[in-house]
Amino acid sequence: MAEATPALARPGGRTARVRADVLRAAGDVLASEGFDHLDLADVARRAGVGKTTVYRRWGTVAALVADLLVDMAEQSLPRTDTGSLDGDLRANARLVQRTLTDPRQGPLFRAVIAAATCDAHTAEALHRFYRVRIEEWAPCVERAVERGDLPAGTDPHEVVRAVSAPLYYRALASGDPLDEAAADRAAAAAAAAARAGAFTA
Repeated sequence: MAEATPALARPGGRTARVRADVLRAAGDVLASEGFDHLDLADVARRAGVGKTTVYRRWGTVAALVADLLVDMAEQSLPRTDTGSLDGDLRANARLVQRTLTDPRQGPLFRAVIAAATCDAHTAEALHRFYRVRIEEWAPCVERAVERGDLPAGTDPHEVVRAVSAPLYYRALASGDPLDEAAADRAAAAAAAAARAGAFTA
């Protein structure tokens, strides 16, 4: 995604503060008004920075959203290591559940996902975000294979996807309650399927 390239550098000092302010403003607009209302000049005004700065650094709305997703991936909580597959997957599911039901993060994710259905650059940025998160949690499955808790050849990425998929379905499609109990069921189902060999190559 060529437009996003300048925004992916990790700046320091005043530049870092400007980036943080702009990304916060962009996230506020996405969460409250949606992707269609995201405008670089308006984001600059909300962030208290010059329009020229925003246009020079990001250039397009798609590049700004891409950088926002990079920042969200960087700021996400690290993987929890409970020492057991069930505990690790439950921690992952509860993190996803809390994120999707958060008053700000939930609407923000829904806006980005909706935008990704019709904007290729946003879709690419979203896919990159989830690849980072899946890679973060894959080692909990790898260690379970090493302990003999899961069959050899179990695909760790598929197991992690299986944890969050039912939760996103509730958040985006069915409207069913998305509570901690739903998160625990999703984690338990993924663990049971993995132990049964559902995710082996």
